[in-house]
Amino acid sequence: MKYLKFTLSLLLTASVFYGLNNKFGSIPPIGKFLNPYTGVWQNETNESITGTVSIDGLKDKVTVHYDAQLIPHLFAQNENDLYRAQGYITAKHRLWQMEFQTYAAAGRLSEIIGEAALNLDRQQRRRGMGFGAEQAIAKIKEDPETTAFLEAYAEGVNSYINQLEPKDFPLEYKLLDYQPEPWTIKKTALLLMYMTKDLAGGDSDLEYTNALRMFGKERFDLLYPDFFDVIDPIIPKETDWSYIDVPITETPESEMPLDSIPKTLDKPNPDNGSNNWAISGEKSYSGNPILANDPHLGLNLPSIWFVMQLSIPTHNAFGATLPGALGIISGFNTNISWGETNATRDVLDWYKIEFKDETRRQYKYGDDWKAVSFRIEEIKIKGKAAYIDSVCYTHHGPVTYDKNFMGGNKLAGYAMKWSGHIGGNNQKTFLELNKGRNYDDYVNALKHYTAPAQNFVFASTEGDIAIWVQGKLPNKWKGQGKFLMDGSNPKHDWQSFIPQHFNAHTKNPERGFVSSANQHPVNESYPFYVFNDGYETYRNRVINNFFNSKETFNIQDFKDLHNNNYNLKAAELLPYIFETMDASTLTAEELSIFNEIKSWDFNNNIDELGPSIYSIWWSKLYDLVWDEYDVENVALDKPFTYQTIHLLKTKGDDEFMDIVETPETETAKDLFLISFKKAAKSLMDWKAENGDYNWNAYKSTYVGHLLQALPAFSRFNLPIGGGGNIVNATKKNHGPSWRMIVEMSSPPTALGIYPGGQSGNPGSKYYDNFIDDWAAGNYHNLNFLQSDIKTDAVIDTQTLISN
Repeated sequence: MKYLKFTLSLLLTASVFYGLNNKFGSIPPIGKFLNPYTGVWQNETNESITGTVSIDGLKDKVTVHYDAQLIPHLFAQNENDLYRAQGYITAKHRLWQMEFQTYAAAGRLSEIIGEAALNLDRQQRRRGMGFGAEQAIAKIKEDPETTAFLEAYAEGVNSYINQLEPKDFPLEYKLLDYQPEPWTIKKTALLLMYMTKDLAGGDSDLEYTNALRMFGKERFDLLYPDFFDVIDPIIPKETDWSYIDVPITETPESEMPLDSIPKTLDKPNPDNGSNNWAISGEKSYSGNPILANDPHLGLNLPSIWFVMQLSIPTHNAFGATLPGALGIISGFNTNISWGETNATRDVLDWYKIEFKDETRRQYKYGDDWKAVSFRIEEIKIKGKAAYIDSVCYTHHGPVTYDKNFMGGNKLAGYAMKWSGHIGGNNQKTFLELNKGRNYDDYVNALKHYTAPAQNFVFASTEGDIAIWVQGKLPNKWKGQGKFLMDGSNPKHDWQSFIPQHFNAHTKNPERGFVSSANQHPVNESYPFYVFNDGYETYRNRVINNFFNSKETFNIQDFKDLHNNNYNLKAAELLPYIFETMDASTLTAEELSIFNEIKSWDFNNNIDELGPSIYSIWWSKLYDLVWDEYDVENVALDKPFTYQTIHLLKTKGDDEFMDIVETPETETAKDLFLISFKKAAKSLMDWKAENGDYNWNAYKSTYVGHLLQALPAFSRFNLPIGGGGNIVNATKKNHGPSWRMIVEMSSPPTALGIYPGGQSGNPGSKYYDNFIDDWAAGNYHNLNFLQSDIKTDAVIDTQTLISN
C-alpha cells in the first residue's frame, strides 16, 4: 500500500470504476472522486494519534495510548466515558466498514449501490432483519444501564462524524458518492443481526423436505442421520444428565406438508465456524490455565475485528471488538478470558401458511383464522424510484416466500420462525464478561445471551476452565425443525425453550481440557433433541486427540495447533481408495499424479501437491456420488462429507453410486477411477494455464476488500496452508479471522493476530500490515497495560476531553 497514489491513478480510474460500473450498475462522478482538495488524495495521510481532542458528553478525560500495532489502549474513569470513547476511536479507524455492514443488514444497499442490490435488499427485509433489530432494542431498553452505554457509544461515533469535512470522509464514501449518517442504537442492533444471520441464518428444512419427498424416509435417514458413529462431542460423553427434570416436548400425531420448494434465500457460508479450547493448570507447562480462540469467517479488508484495550478503575479488558458494538467480544481481563465458536444449532424453522383468501389478511391456525400484520418495506434505490414490498407477518414470523417473492401461490406462503427475531440483550453478555472476575460471573453473563447460539469457552486466574453451549434454544420434539411444518397446527409451534441452566456445559472436566470446533455438542444421552445440523466432524477430533496425546502443553503447542494442517478427512478416505481403485488403465500422466498423491503425508502444507490433487479429486467424486441431486429448480442439500465417505467405504454398491446419465451400473470402486481421471484432466489443464499446482498456488488464498470489486485494496496469493475441515481452516477467502492465546497468569499474558490491520484506510501503513505474519503463523504480543502510565510499548498518546 506504499504507492497508493500511483496505484489509484492506474488501477482505480481504469479498473475500479469499470468494476463498480459492471458489478453495481452505477459509479460516482470521477471528477469529484479525483478532486485534489476533497477527493481520494486526502485519504493518504498518517493517523492522527497525538494531542488533545474534544468530544461531546465526556464526564472526565480519557487517555488513549497507541502501541506500535496501532492498537488503542483506552483508560477512562467510568463506563459511560469508556464506551463513548470506544465509539469515537472505533469510528476514527473503521467508520465506513461499521456503517456499510449495517446497510447490508438492514437491506439498504440499493441506496448506495443501485438497483443491482435490490434482490439482496428484499431478501434481508423478508428475512426480518430490521424487525429482529427492533425486537432486540425493545429488550435492551428494559435495562437502563445497557441502554445508556449504547447511547454513549453512538454519541461517541457521532462526535467523530460531526468533526469530518467531506474531504475527510473514508475513501469508500467517495468511491460510492455518499456520506455517513448519524449512528444510532439501531445501527448497533443491526450489526449484531448481521452477525446473527452470518452464524445462525442457515437451515435445511426446505431442502430436507424435498429430499424426504424424493427418496422416502428410510433412505433419508441413511443419508442424514442425527448422529455420526465417531462423534467426539463438545461436552464429554460420560457427562451425567440425570439432574435435568424438564419434560421433553412430545411428538404430535400429525402429517407434515411435503411441498416441493423451488429455491431458497441466500445462506451463510457453511464454513462459518471456529475453534476454541482451554487447558487446566494441571495440563499447562506453567500451572496456569491457557485459553485459545480462532473464529473462522470471511477474510475481508477492513477486517471484521478491531483490537482494543478498554480500562476503567474497576476492570481492565483487552481483545477483539466488532466495530459498531460495545466491549470486547473475544478476549480477556485481569481475571478471566473467553472466546466463542458457532454452536451450529437449528434455530430457524419454516412453516407453510394457508391464507383465507387473496387479501392475505388472515391465515389458518387451529380451527380458526388469525390476523396477519403487514410490514411495509420501502427500499430506496439510487437513481430510481423506491421499491415498496409488503411483507406479511404471522405469529411464527415473516412470510418470506409468497406470491410476490420466490414462490408460493395466492393462498399460500412460507413463514420463518427464527431465534434472531427474539429480542435479546446480547450486548449485556459481553459487557458483563468484560468485567467478570470468576466462573459465577461468566455464567451469569451468559444468561442474557439469545442468538446466535455460541460455544463460550472460559478460563480464569482462579484455575477454572469451562465451556457452555449458550443461546435461547427451543425445546423441540424429536424431528421438529428438520422439515417444513404445518403453520396451521398449534402443536407444530415451538412449545417452550430449554431452561438456560440445562444448556449443555462442563466445568473443570476430568480430562483437563475443554474444546469446541463446531461439532455435535452432546451425544445421544442428552435428553433434549439435538439433530445433526451441519456439525463439523474432523477438526474437533484432531484437536481432542492432540490434547489427549501428552500430559502438559505450552504456548508453542497452542501455536502449532492453531496452524495445524493435518487433513484427517483425506487420511480416512484415501488409504481405502488406494486399496480399492483399479489404477491399471491410468495414462502415464495420470499415473504420475496418482503416485504423487500416494506419497502425500496428508498435511495441507503450501509446497505440497497432494492437497491440490485431493481437493479437486474429492470435489469430482462427491458430485458423482450425488448426481441424483442435480434437479433443476428444486432446493436440495447433498449429504454431509462424513456420511458420504462412510457410504463410499461401507455401501460401495448402493444405488446412489450409480451415475444417472450412464447405461452402466457403477459402484464406488468405479467412481474412484472416473473421478480421478476427471481430476487429473482438470489439474493438467490448470497446470498448462497457471504453472505449478502446489497447494499455495492452487488454493491461492486472498483477503478481499468488502466491496469485492476493489482489487487494489485487497491482498492476493497469500502463502498459507490449511483448508476446509482442517484446524488451520484457511480456504481461498475464508478462515481464521482472529487467533488469540491467553495464559491466565497474574496479570494474563496474551498473543494475537488477524489477517488485516487496525486502520480501515487503504492509504495507511496499518491497513494490512498484520497479513504477512498471520499467513506465516506468527503472533504479536498483546501489550496488556496495567495503568494509564506511559510505557515503552506506547508510541503515541491522545487525550479525549469534553467540549
